[in-house]
Amino acid sequence: MKIVEQIKQPIAFEMDLFEQKFLLSMSSKVALLNRITTYIVNRKGKQMRPMFVFLVAKMVSNGEVSERTYRGASVIELIHTATLVHDDVVDDSNRRRGFFSINALWKNKIAVLIGDYLLSKGLLLSIDNNDFDLLKIISIAVREMSEGELLQIEKARKLDITEAVYYEIIRQKTATLIAACCSLGAASVKPESQHVEVMRKFGELIGMAFQIKDDLFDYTDDQIGKPTGIDIKEQKMTLPLIYVLNNAEKKDKNWLINSIKNHNKDAKRVKEVVAFVKTNGGLDYATTKMKQFQEEALQLLKTYPESEYRNSLELMVNYVIDRKK
Repeated sequence: MKIVEQIKQPIAFEMDLFEQKFLLSMSSKVALLNRITTYIVNRKGKQMRPMFVFLVAKMVSNGEVSERTYRGASVIELIHTATLVHDDVVDDSNRRRGFFSINALWKNKIAVLIGDYLLSKGLLLSIDNNDFDLLKIISIAVREMSEGELLQIEKARKLDITEAVYYEIIRQKTATLIAACCSLGAASVKPESQHVEVMRKFGELIGMAFQIKDDLFDYTDDQIGKPTGIDIKEQKMTLPLIYVLNNAEKKDKNWLINSIKNHNKDAKRVKEVVAFVKTNGGLDYATTKMKQFQEEALQLLKTYPESEYRNSLELMVNYVIDRKK
């Protein structure tokens, strides 16, 4: 059995029902909108976000979920999908998960409007049901994701990112959404309990490990659909590179900065940078940090009684580290 299927097993019923509710939550009287939202739903990924929502909800409540849990999962997916559609416009990207992106098929104007529509549907789903606590969790996540992206853009221009700033960027950009899924799962069944904050922290730790794993992919030669060195070509400062830059001698540091700033389109030079980072302990350092976040996340889970839901969440934490793409 595939690991993702194994993780999903204790919430298989909820995930099937969620898919039906999610499609309904997108519906509109405009035929073009329905055509596009059906296209989006049919090209879904692994659905990690709703899985976090349901697994956490069931773990903290001994197997219970409520209508609020379904709505929370739908709102997270609606708003997350909106940000992805907008991201593809911003990045001028024609592909998403191997399929054509919305902007590639229907052009930028429609893609931006679709993103806005999904965002408003998410907000209204919460407001119509007085789920203001859930809406607050998600709204904070969206604000932080935007701030994280902008902080990364601001810092990439100068290439002066410290490790602390890097953690702040990935906490906002990546970890905050997984943190929102986990705290929302807890809040949907145990509102205003201590579980909401514990699970937010748990999600944040997984998100940090997840992003560092993504950074490490940039230095591996495996076929993961992302060519080696692409972060360097895009002048993205990732943990292996930051570590090496902060620990390199002045001459090497100047060469690295010059390579990233002025020669990032030169394939041979990018290869040399990748080799330098590998040789000087960048990957080992990042791997150690990633495993620290993983261990902290697992320790938080251990504060809950053993159950099939906790087991699935442990599998999820390990999957984040062991995945091949």
